[in-house]
Amino acid sequence: MDRTNEHSITYDEREELTELTLKPVAYIESDFHEKFGIPRQSGLASELTATVVFTPEFRSPEAVRGLSEYSYLWLIWGFHANSPRKDGKTWSPTVRPPRLGGNTRVGVFATRSPNRPNPIGLSSVRIRSVDAAAGRILVSGADLLDGTPIYDLKPYVPYADSHPDAAGGFTDRIEYKKLSVEFPPELLNRVRPERQKGLIQVLEQDPRDAYEKKPEHVYGMIFGGQDIRFTVSGDRLTVVDVADRSNHSVKQRPAAHREK
Repeated sequence: MDRTNEHSITYDEREELTELTLKPVAYIESDFHEKFGIPRQSGLASELTATVVFTPEFRSPEAVRGLSEYSYLWLIWGFHANSPRKDGKTWSPTVRPPRLGGNTRVGVFATRSPNRPNPIGLSSVRIRSVDAAAGRILVSGADLLDGTPIYDLKPYVPYADSHPDAAGGFTDRIEYKKLSVEFPPELLNRVRPERQKGLIQVLEQDPRDAYEKKPEHVYGMIFGGQDIRFTVSGDRLTVVDVADRSNHSVKQRPAAHREK
């Protein structure tokens, strides 16, 4: 008796069996209330701090026992603020990475584009402190919008996760350049001291959209509740104003995230 296909299933059946519903275990608190200005990769702004806040259901000291012994953490999260595509589709097989100037198309699975079949993100962040009782983890180097849902956390283990000889695809062929930031002291002093280094690192990476960069245009980004205005000429970014935005629009975090 031929039993070769006895346990075979169709693609439709396989999709149904492997469909997964994710539930956030935590949310992120960061200084970014809009997508503009967020670092394009985690770790690029190493002084940028954020806080992982567990939902009440997963706010267990036992769940993070031993985590403080690690230096880095993987965050698995969702692109919850993705805008709908004009063509109605949820994803495209090719995208235009900012690292390539926004003009060259590459396969979506060869990039870290947010526009993916499943809008899942992965970030490596440094652990600053773990408050097990409060269910809060202070991290640095996060590239996440405030309120981003965190679906899982896993410790970074150097013996398995570090690959010094790894090839970086098209990113190896493009030189990573930083802008020189001119931040007048009188404007920098308007920013809280603990945020200053992180903000400068964000500005060094050129927050502007790769598809449209206008010389001498005044750009603005919201960071930590403040409106940061700047211009870019050549490889120099100049901050021209820092203003508080007490009435700026901030999306309400999910009820499960807010402190009781």
